[in-house]
Amino acid sequence: MISSLDGAATGAGGTSGGINNDADHRVFETLRRLCDVVVVGAGTARDEGYEDIGKPLVLVTRKAEVPAQLRDAERGSVLVATCETAQHLDEARELLGDEQVLVLGRDGVDLAALKATLAERGWGHQLGEGGPHLLRDLVADGVADELDLTWVPQLLGGDHPRITVGADVDVALRLGLLLEDAGTLLGRWLVRRD
Repeated sequence: MISSLDGAATGAGGTSGGINNDADHRVFETLRRLCDVVVVGAGTARDEGYEDIGKPLVLVTRKAEVPAQLRDAERGSVLVATCETAQHLDEARELLGDEQVLVLGRDGVDLAALKATLAERGWGHQLGEGGPHLLRDLVADGVADELDLTWVPQLLGGDHPRITVGADVDVALRLGLLLEDAGTLLGRWLVRRD
């Protein structure tokens, strides 16, 4: 995740790409290289222009909607984690195949079940790339183990979203690592389980 010093998670264009820099790109690419699977909210995948990333990509969505730019992805590279009441469930199954559509909950996606299901497929090292609603839910549900956060040395003002959006959540973290590169702070925070 990335944030300006005044808490903006997106730049003027409404995406994180509007505020990230070389240091953030290096960390982002390293985290992707080390993971087994990437988990991201479908809205974030759509807004940020996600395409084939060379790793399995799991879209978390209550609607089972697959963003247009991922509809032609190589078979098996995109999965959908959704719920029984998803509006586009049949369409997702037809597009991706039944085995690529994970129905994990009635009205919402059970994120603990998602984590376990992905681990059963051999994807134990799971990287959550947001967006703000999914990050909030991963933390609130006790599914996230750490938060990798870049602070860029910018002030943006305005009405930009923060890295978490949604109902209040109070989860304690402890600092695992903090690095600095030309004014950019790169932090790894570990979720406290005590």
